[in-house]
Amino acid sequence: VCVYLETTNRCNLLCTTCPRTYAELEPPADMSWELFISIVDQIPDLQRAVLHGVGEPMLVRNLARMVRYLKQRGTYVLFNTNGTLLNERNGRALIEAGLDELRVSLDAANAKSFLAVRGKDYFSRILRNVRAFRNLQEREAAERPRVSLWLTGLKETIAELPAFVKVAAEIGVREVYLQRLVFFATDAIGLARPDQALYEQITREEEACVKAATELARSSGITFAASGGASEPGMSLKRDDRGSPWTLCRRPWTVMYFTANGRALPCCIAPFSQRGYENYTLGDATQQSLREIWNGAAYRSFRDALLSDKPPGSCANCGLRWSL
Repeated sequence: VCVYLETTNRCNLLCTTCPRTYAELEPPADMSWELFISIVDQIPDLQRAVLHGVGEPMLVRNLARMVRYLKQRGTYVLFNTNGTLLNERNGRALIEAGLDELRVSLDAANAKSFLAVRGKDYFSRILRNVRAFRNLQEREAAERPRVSLWLTGLKETIAELPAFVKVAAEIGVREVYLQRLVFFATDAIGLARPDQALYEQITREEEACVKAATELARSSGITFAASGGASEPGMSLKRDDRGSPWTLCRRPWTVMYFTANGRALPCCIAPFSQRGYENYTLGDATQQSLREIWNGAAYRSFRDALLSDKPPGSCANCGLRWSL
C-alpha cells in the first residue's frame, strides 16, 4: 500500500513543465497536521509514503515531523525536492527524522538551461546545497536518505544528459534518473508539449546522448536508469505496442493520492491533465473516511473505466508515454 500526500501545493519555482505555474489547481495550502495524521492513522500497514505533489515539500514547516511520524510506523518515506531549501538545518532534520529517499529534481546541467526550464536562477545554489548535504551525510555516517538527481527528458535539454551525469558525480550523488516528460496533446503548456517529448521521436543524435550518459555513469560508478529505475534509459523512450497499456496500471488498486486540501485523486499524473481536478476527484478526506473513498462509487467507476477500452482522459496514453 502506498499513499501520496501532497504536503503543499506552494512552490518557489516556476517550472515550464508544471501545471501549477499556469493555473491555480486548488487554493494555496500546506496539508494540515490534523489532516496528515487523520489519513496516516487510517492505514495501519502503510508501506510507502510519498510526500510531494505539485508543490515544494521543503516549504512545509512540519515536514520533518511528518517524516518522523511515518518512520515510527515503519513506513518507507521519500519525496522530490527542487533542492533550493536544502540547507544544513533542514538537511540535518531530515536525517534525524529517518527519511529514506531524497530525489532532487534538477532538470538541467547548467544555469542557462535551468533558468529556461525552472523559471528562476537557482542552479548554483542547488548544487551547493546538495554537495553540502552529501558532505553532512559523510560526516555523520548517515546512509539515509538515498540521494538521487533527476532530469526530465526534453528535446530542449537531452543533449546535456552526459554533462548531467558529470554534475551528479561532482556533487557526490551516486544515482541519476532520466524521467519522461508528462504532456498532453491538447491543452499543452510551456515545455510540456508533444514537440518537446522524446517518446517515439528520439533522433539518432539523442540516442547517442543516452548511450554516452550510460557509459559515463558506468565508468563513474553511478547508477543511471530511467523513469525511477523502471527500465533501461533508452527503453523509457520507446513505444509499448500493447493495444491498451492503461489496463496494466494497478495504481487505483494499490495507491491513494491526496492533495494538500484533502482531495482524493487517482495518482500523480492526474494534476497534469490540464482539465482541472473536478473530472478526477474520487473523494474528500476532510469529509469522508478512506474506506468510504476507496470503496465509493467514484473510485469503482474509475477502476471500471480503466479496465475498459474507453479509459479516463488522463490515463489513455499513460502506459505509452510515461512509466507505470
